[in-house]
Amino acid sequence: MNRSNEARVQQKSETPKGRKSPKLKRMGLHERAAARMRTMIIRGELPPGSQTQETRLSKELGVSRTPLREAMKVLAAEGLVELRPNRSPRIAGLAVEGITELFEALAGIERIAAELAAERATERDLARLRTLQTRMEGHHRSGKLDDYFAINGEIHNTIVRMARNTPLREAHETLISRAERARYLALGADRRWSNSVDEHAGILAALEARDSEAAGRLLGAHVRQTGTALLETLAPKPKLTAA
Repeated sequence: MNRSNEARVQQKSETPKGRKSPKLKRMGLHERAAARMRTMIIRGELPPGSQTQETRLSKELGVSRTPLREAMKVLAAEGLVELRPNRSPRIAGLAVEGITELFEALAGIERIAAELAAERATERDLARLRTLQTRMEGHHRSGKLDDYFAINGEIHNTIVRMARNTPLREAHETLISRAERARYLALGADRRWSNSVDEHAGILAALEARDSEAAGRLLGAHVRQTGTALLETLAPKPKLTAA
């Protein structure tokens, strides 16, 4: 085969590779759109029950309608969006009846994780946890709820990873995505934010002391209390009657 024929063969063999790149880019777009929308839903920027407007969201997120629709499917699988035939998708409401069960399951997983983490964490793990705790306390003093919430979630995820148990981590990842919006809303409950900071300090102290029983008990109670605070926040307020 001469060089010109070789060149033609190379060009033909390279063509399919070039055609795959737009698809990969499109997948990246819908994942980024889903991440941004997830944050907007968690923080209440897209409130429960509101209809999504494709044109507005496409412009705000900087994506076309195709990756936006793919993002909606991802969020629907997480229970954050309702897909409706022949109608615009809607932001799902919080199912009050399922909150207790969700936080019971999450508390059980994180309790086991804390028990294992107290035994298996390295000094480097604990140093990172101390750094995160310090940053979180700083955000609390400054009243920066969004920053506090981000670090709070990172602390929980770090403790689960410190357990070094893959099935446990995978189960936690599945549940935590369903609980994020509820956790954010619970922090707005009376005294819950300050109580959360104090509870985290106790959990860190138990982990540093390698006290697996205390670490598990404290983290499990902390997660259950978050669920309780959320239910109190969502409970109907009593109507004031005229004297």
